[in-house]
Amino acid sequence: MSLLEARDLRFAYGHVPILRGVSLHVDAGQVVALLGPNGAGKSTLIRVLLGQLRASGQVLWDGRDVQSWSRRELARRVAYLPQSPVFEPDQLVSDVLRTGRAPYWGAFGLESDRDIAVVQDVSHQLNLESLLLRPVGELSGGQRQRVFIGRCLVQEPAALLLDEPNTFLDLRHQAELMGILRDLAQRQGMAILMASHDLNLSASSADRMVLLHEGSAVSDGLPDQVLDPTVLARVYGVEMRRIDPPEGGHPIVYPIVGQDLSGTVTTT
Repeated sequence: MSLLEARDLRFAYGHVPILRGVSLHVDAGQVVALLGPNGAGKSTLIRVLLGQLRASGQVLWDGRDVQSWSRRELARRVAYLPQSPVFEPDQLVSDVLRTGRAPYWGAFGLESDRDIAVVQDVSHQLNLESLLLRPVGELSGGQRQRVFIGRCLVQEPAALLLDEPNTFLDLRHQAELMGILRDLAQRQGMAILMASHDLNLSASSADRMVLLHEGSAVSDGLPDQVLDPTVLARVYGVEMRRIDPPEGGHPIVYPIVGQDLSGTVTTT
């Protein structure tokens, strides 16, 4: 049984359809990249999966409907990083990380030795130790993003839902984050669903990729299957080329500058 399973999700804002029968699953120990251009429905889909938006269809976590979970229960099972996390500029990094333990706090918000140890471990894992006593508002965008990712990991979730987690990160920290996500999946069996605009970076770390276009999942499979230049060209509206490394590994795709295409995408 998949840790997360979504069946035939349909959602609209007013009369504007956003999701059109999307189904997907994420298993424990698996990294799934959610791809698609702006407006494809990635962020909306993630919010539906969390139960923040009600859609027709069904979302199951551990075989239970998402609406049957209490907020505290689900927060112990799933951590979420939105595109634009809300924060107080004067709040210290250490306090931001501590809030990730809120689902485990006892009465009056008292912290346990376990809470303190987890914050310390995550701080070390993400190289945040030197930033713990700094206000979040004084950090660079990349540093803040690592703090918000740390807040997710402090929850010790079974699953991570990340909406553009590489925002503001430079190339080195993007690579480091992908390595951390792979390690969490492989060593801890964490299920990770990550919305991204970076096709190649996603292919380097994802076990599967799901490509959305106008609210529909037009491709779902291994990176080698989803990174089809013909389908990508129709989805993104620009001609694409693909390089398959002779030594193996994931393919690399890139746009042909100046080529603008249009067309109808069929599900593959």
